[in-house]
Amino acid sequence: MAQHLSSFMLPVFRTLNTLPKSQFFRFASTTGPIDPLVQSLFDGIYRRDRVSLARSITLVESLHPKKRQQGRQLVEAILSKQRDQSEIPSFRIGLSGPPGTGKSTFIEVFGKMLTDSGRRVAVLTVDPSSAITGGSLLGDKTRMTLLARDMNAFIRPSPTGGTLGGVTRSTNEAILLCEAAGFDIVIVETVGVGQSETAVADMVDLFLLLIPPAGGDELQGMKRGIVELADIIAVTKADGDLEDAAKRIQSEYMSAVRITRRKSVSWKPRVMRMSSRTKAGIDDLWKKIEEFRKVTQESGDLLRKRTEQRRVWMWKYIENDLMSLFYNDERVKKQIHRFEEQVQRGELSPGTAADMILAIFLNTAHADENC
Repeated sequence: MAQHLSSFMLPVFRTLNTLPKSQFFRFASTTGPIDPLVQSLFDGIYRRDRVSLARSITLVESLHPKKRQQGRQLVEAILSKQRDQSEIPSFRIGLSGPPGTGKSTFIEVFGKMLTDSGRRVAVLTVDPSSAITGGSLLGDKTRMTLLARDMNAFIRPSPTGGTLGGVTRSTNEAILLCEAAGFDIVIVETVGVGQSETAVADMVDLFLLLIPPAGGDELQGMKRGIVELADIIAVTKADGDLEDAAKRIQSEYMSAVRITRRKSVSWKPRVMRMSSRTKAGIDDLWKKIEEFRKVTQESGDLLRKRTEQRRVWMWKYIENDLMSLFYNDERVKKQIHRFEEQVQRGELSPGTAADMILAIFLNTAHADENC
């Protein structure tokens, strides 16, 4: 159990049973009469109403206690309905790549190809939030103008809100909402490639990594971990003057994946090249994705992965909620700035200050329980 929690939150978790139940606004029961708003959104989602879907995603993204409870009730209602389904309702594709790879261009071309063939495509994009203002540009939708106008597609940009992992806190729930609304392909685009942009692999069926036709220093930022997570690696912009470079990079990565530890015994990672401008290789990529889906379904890997992902996200929610309880504790809020100043002046080490402020938080919990 302890391996799922950061060392910072472990002592908090060990005293979890001492916390007053009134603090657990998110853990309140979702049983009982369904909220009228939740019922309205639930009905709208299953009517495939896009406005209801957008409002529902806004609800699960909210940090307001009442709205979070409504969002939780909505997700539980959808999960209850999905338990009666014998087949997996959709296929989830995670997409990542360094800036300038052409992720948005690829999604538009790829998405249009899918909608033209009769599929319904939901795209969940994540934009980084400013460390200064907390705001986000949310400009991905403006770069997919054709797909944004397609009635068989749904594009939802969301801010990270400071969440690490390349996805938002509520991306996993947004995927469930899109599936309930009848979208059979859900694409999740992360903010980029970095050390932490790997959480998306814990919520999708296939992880697609896009890389540019460049080498040397430009690819040094590609962390080994994210390459090892990829089920398919696609070299982009394989046209014109860059076609030879794309072939060279493809060859290099084909050699690399041969010595990389495989995630699954049923699937060996593929390395392909494509061009969103000429659309060369896009159809071949989709065939490989369909092959992956068929192979992992027949082997049982797809079902096992989704089962494990639910457990992983349970622990992520636990850690996020414990952090929320910590930051919203009144005594912590009153004293944490004093500790920050002492650390900045060199009067306390960061580790000692952390221990002391955690002690205040835990003592507060004990005091509240005894009141």
